[in-house]
Amino acid sequence: MSARPVALVTGASRGLGFALARALSRTHHVVAVGRTQGALEELDDAIRSDGFEATLAPMDITQGDAMRQLARAIFDRWGRIGLWVHTAVHAGPLAPAGHLAPKDLDRCIAVNLRATADLIAVFSPLIGAEGRAVFFDDPRGGEKFFGHYGSTKAAQIALARSWAAEGERIGPRVLVLSPRPMATALRARFFPGEDRAPLARPEAEAARLLPVILDGLSCG
Repeated sequence: MSARPVALVTGASRGLGFALARALSRTHHVVAVGRTQGALEELDDAIRSDGFEATLAPMDITQGDAMRQLARAIFDRWGRIGLWVHTAVHAGPLAPAGHLAPKDLDRCIAVNLRATADLIAVFSPLIGAEGRAVFFDDPRGGEKFFGHYGSTKAAQIALARSWAAEGERIGPRVLVLSPRPMATALRARFFPGEDRAPLARPEAEAARLLPVILDGLSCG
């Protein structure tokens, strides 16, 4: 059993989540949640190459029973979560507002909003007043053709800001951070053919954001 504080990273299989999970493994025992087993194993290999260990949880965050089982397992092993970093997101295809596909919209709502609400309910007791939760804004809401993703991502951040306001005096501390544009698979779906050279690497953004995420947080 690790004596280090636990950092739960949802959406750890790629992009910023992958980079943050690896970076956090230097100070925390990371519980990495993602749907793709192979990608999580790549993360595990990277963390082990750095001399640390992680716990892999190949799960779909929209499966409420699985998330409750994970919360129970974390409680039984460690008792609490010191930090929760939520990067999981679903990006529906670009489409005019009058032509949103119900299946794509339902999936965006399920992942970006409903699952976020469920995860807050499931994990907030483990985070407690002293822990911290981190979300990442992506201001696509209101942009043309971003109806699937932009509206549900904006709803997710609105929910996170409500939680932050509710815990301002009593905790937990909830942060909403704004990453720079990154060269990720998600962005490539929205902007195919874009020159990726000026975009930030997820590893660089993780390094930039990590001091803000950990500021004032006990890591030992």
